Amino acid sequence: MPAVSNDSDLKDKTATQDKNANKVVPSPIGERRVKIHDPISDRKMLNPNQGPGHVCRRGRQLSSSKSEDHLMTTDLGMKVYTKGRPPWYDIHGQTLNKPYLIGICGGSASGKTTVAKSIIERLGMPWVTVLSMDSFYKVLSSAQHELASKNEYNFDTPDAFDFNLLHETLLRLSEGKSVDVPVYDFTTHKRDINTNVMYGADVLIFEGILAFHLKEIVDLMDIKVFVDTDADTRLARRLSRDTGERGRDFSGVLDQYIRHVKPAFEQYIAPGAKVADVIIPRGGENLVAIDLIVRQVKTQLVARGYEASKPIKDWDNNAFEHLPMPQSLHIVKDTPQIHHGNDEFVFYAERLMRILIEHAVNFISYEDVEVQMPNGKSYYGRRRNAELCGVAVMRAGETLEKSLRAVVKDCKVGKILIQTNCITMMPELYFLRLPRHINKYKVLLMDATVATGSCATMAIRILLDHDVLEENIILCALLMAQPGIQRIAYSFPRVKLITTCVDPAINELLHIIPGMGNFGDRYFGTEVRRGEKAEFDIGSDDEPLLFN
Repeated sequence: MPAVSNDSDLKDKTATQDKNANKVVPSPIGERRVKIHDPISDRKMLNPNQGPGHVCRRGRQLSSSKSEDHLMTTDLGMKVYTKGRPPWYDIHGQTLNKPYLIGICGGSASGKTTVAKSIIERLGMPWVTVLSMDSFYKVLSSAQHELASKNEYNFDTPDAFDFNLLHETLLRLSEGKSVDVPVYDFTTHKRDINTNVMYGADVLIFEGILAFHLKEIVDLMDIKVFVDTDADTRLARRLSRDTGERGRDFSGVLDQYIRHVKPAFEQYIAPGAKVADVIIPRGGENLVAIDLIVRQVKTQLVARGYEASKPIKDWDNNAFEHLPMPQSLHIVKDTPQIHHGNDEFVFYAERLMRILIEHAVNFISYEDVEVQMPNGKSYYGRRRNAELCGVAVMRAGETLEKSLRAVVKDCKVGKILIQTNCITMMPELYFLRLPRHINKYKVLLMDATVATGSCATMAIRILLDHDVLEENIILCALLMAQPGIQRIAYSFPRVKLITTCVDPAINELLHIIPGMGNFGDRYFGTEVRRGEKAEFDIGSDDEPLLFN
């Protein structure tokens, strides 16, 4: 019978920031492009009987040797989306407790991935990350590659895995930071040029044949699960998988199993059962044991104060009411140029954006420079001594891109899509694409409006998790509400806030008072006419994402 031991606290670890080739590097190394589904086509696939909250729930991000799948269908037919990460920090922008880490170990083709998916479905968590050990095979040398092509290389020994990279990846995920997970191609025995960008989560599942081999990794786990499946069953599954999915011949797979897989299981993998908290016979077929694990995980999450379905108010309209405006706030000078009529909204909005960006670049460091003219005379001027890039918070923040490119001709621009969950009322990350080496840039974070500051706080936290210095972030918005300003300023005091106007308050619907309405709808012409029902609404700034 499976047995569960008492939950052990995660040990504090500090992730190293070594940028060597064999080490984990933060996500800004290489341009990040994370795929998401088209929201309109995805909405058509939803069950019409499901409530509007289903579209805001995420599924899971899987790490494996295959391409990343952002859509998962459960046994009940419910489609679960893998994007939309809830906050991994507190109301002050600081990281929360470490995620609950489940370690799953077992022999090759024992059903570890099946157990992981079963745990995910029964947990019902809005965000779970699954990290597969298969992604961390070492890059083979020419001689090793030759052996692998003949099925003579042993992939089931500790020497075949990059444990240093694996350990640092788990450390960064446990801290809520982004990581680049390698994609290993078992057909060519090489790592793909593209990587999977992953974040930490409320629950982190790590599965692999040698998941319990390294003590430093085992110490990070809250619960350790060993999948015990009959050897004949594992052999049959391996034959089917390797011949069907990895392009290998029957005799080669069988020979490799006898020479490498079976001895490695007895020497390295089977001893892992001694450190396991739960042993699951028959793998994914043992639903009783899986339900027992799920019950234990839910109990521990409740003890940590986690409750996904409860609305959380992460802002207080009166929290900073009696405090002065922060010194990091800079307001564009009030001139006739920034006043306009409603019938010319887009024209004057673009004029105001240009003024805002021109004002923002004044806060970038400059240096004196001497230029020799063709006539031999010297000209003394100033130029930027730091690289500048922009990051737009979609979709309203994209309206500032045109002005940024007009002011800074060669400026690189990234994008972040954040929407508010209509159940928990918390911001959720759906998409990001950041410039290469963003930690070396001064970053102009652009949004049209800032109301509660929840969206901006998540965007700033994302940049910090990509190793951008706080003092290198400049938040630009056409309009900011005082509660949002004070929340951001006192959470991130070194972030500069640039705006053209400050309104005093926000109402219970998270709208700025007096405000200027939904900026994205007004600018793009997607306002709903009176008497019409909104079929699909993408909110601006902190407004909820709703599907009717």
